[in-house]
Amino acid sequence: MELYIFDGSLEGLLTAVFECYQRKSKVVKLVTESLYVPDVFDSGFRVVSDREKGKRVWKGLCKKLGKEWQFRFYKAFLSEQPETFQHLLNFARYIIDQPPGATENFAHPDVLAVSQMAQKVHREKHRMEAFIRFQKTGDGIYYAHIEPDFDVLPLLPEHFQNRYADQRWIIYDLKRKYGLYYDLEKTEEIELDEAPQMSIVNALPADLLDPKEQLYSLLWQEYFKSTNIQARKNTRLHVRHVPRRYWKYLSEKQG
Repeated sequence: MELYIFDGSLEGLLTAVFECYQRKSKVVKLVTESLYVPDVFDSGFRVVSDREKGKRVWKGLCKKLGKEWQFRFYKAFLSEQPETFQHLLNFARYIIDQPPGATENFAHPDVLAVSQMAQKVHREKHRMEAFIRFQKTGDGIYYAHIEPDFDVLPLLPEHFQNRYADQRWIIYDLKRKYGLYYDLEKTEEIELDEAPQMSIVNALPADLLDPKEQLYSLLWQEYFKSTNIQARKNTRLHVRHVPRRYWKYLSEKQG
């Protein structure tokens, strides 16, 4: 078994696939630089991310993968899970080596693992679309921050551009320290020098908010309470659909 060390990027992973064929490696263990523990007996092979090599591998995969599976591959990568990186490497090699249609072989462990992880990432994306609550800042920008289990931020622009096309907004991932900014024309990635810290009551300190924002929040909380029928309260079912870890995003849960 050969040890491959890569930088954790998609380009790096695809380059690692290329190197497997270039170096004629049979069995490869893939680890990220951040998790690599130096071994005096095995220094491993350091994969240098190469755009052209990555493109060649992706082009080869696309010949065998339909649009749905291409998207699944990308979503699985966004999981950031070490074991998923390994499955993606194995999956890519399996698909390249097999005739078209190999993606239907769910008995293959890597096909199944990639598909299942892609579905988990998709569910997290869907929850972010449902649970994100914006707050209007003093300069007219709607702001929300999140800490999702997976790096789903790249999957969110289309939904929020369509839904809030007439508003400038920022969605910031506190865990990964980058965000999306929509300026009414396009969405781009941004990094804040100092992102606001998560608080229990408000995502942003009161001095940064639009003067009416607190009133809107209180009105929403009162509406939520008035429409909530206590006699039909089913906490177990509610938590199944809205897990507690997402409650910190919901203004109606802060009242």
